[in-house]
Amino acid sequence: MSFYRTLAIVIRQFYLIRGSFSRVFPLFAWVAVDMILWGFLTKYLNTVALPGFNFVPALLGAVLLWDFFIRIMQGVTMAFFEDVWSRNFLNIFATPLLISEYVGGLVLSSIATSMVGLGVMLFIASVFFKLSFFVYGLALIPFLLVLFLFGISLGIFGSALVLHFGPASEWFVWPIPALVSPFAGVLYPVTTLPQWMQFISRLLPPSYVFEGLRAKILGGAVSGNALAWGGFLAAGYILLAYWFFTRVYQNALRTGLIARYSAESLS
Repeated sequence: MSFYRTLAIVIRQFYLIRGSFSRVFPLFAWVAVDMILWGFLTKYLNTVALPGFNFVPALLGAVLLWDFFIRIMQGVTMAFFEDVWSRNFLNIFATPLLISEYVGGLVLSSIATSMVGLGVMLFIASVFFKLSFFVYGLALIPFLLVLFLFGISLGIFGSALVLHFGPASEWFVWPIPALVSPFAGVLYPVTTLPQWMQFISRLLPPSYVFEGLRAKILGGAVSGNALAWGGFLAAGYILLAYWFFTRVYQNALRTGLIARYSAESLS
């Protein structure tokens, strides 16, 4: 595995983004809108709620972390879609590039683009709504890491779906975060859910993140074992997603589907 070939995928994404305002704008625009909308909502809730409870860290902080997770996932899928939309996917794999190098490049591209969105969200939340995650210090890193790993796994999985079914199936990918969010307990405790949904929640790493952060905000103790289990699940999902992507790619090569890759096909 060559780091330079992996870096080449990142550099290609950099030049694509640098040369197009329409690619730069989504990196910060939608997360900024989310922060402003939820920021004013939490300020309003503070005016009508009982004194002593602050909705800003409980709700705005949760939205910020969930948007971070979405940026991570979409950072992978968008980098992949760029190759799909430009009909460049076949050209890339006509080179000596390994599948691990390509996926590694997608992950590094996702890190770079998501950091832009995270920076914008932190700036708006801290300057305009007095939300500061820095008071938690290094204790916040494990929570972000779990969300990061799970976002990467869903990004790889979504890319594999598009590789298998064709470019028109990208609409299978966009709703994935929305489908996961009711089970993740982003804005409410998991115990609010019915039993069958709680069972699914226990299989999703973000649920351990938001339950732990909610406990910390309310002054309770964070379960290290629960957070470690969430990290273990997230790491396992990355391995499964990479295995799935590799199998789909190998099948595309074996059947010749990769040579017939076109925006009109969904098969």
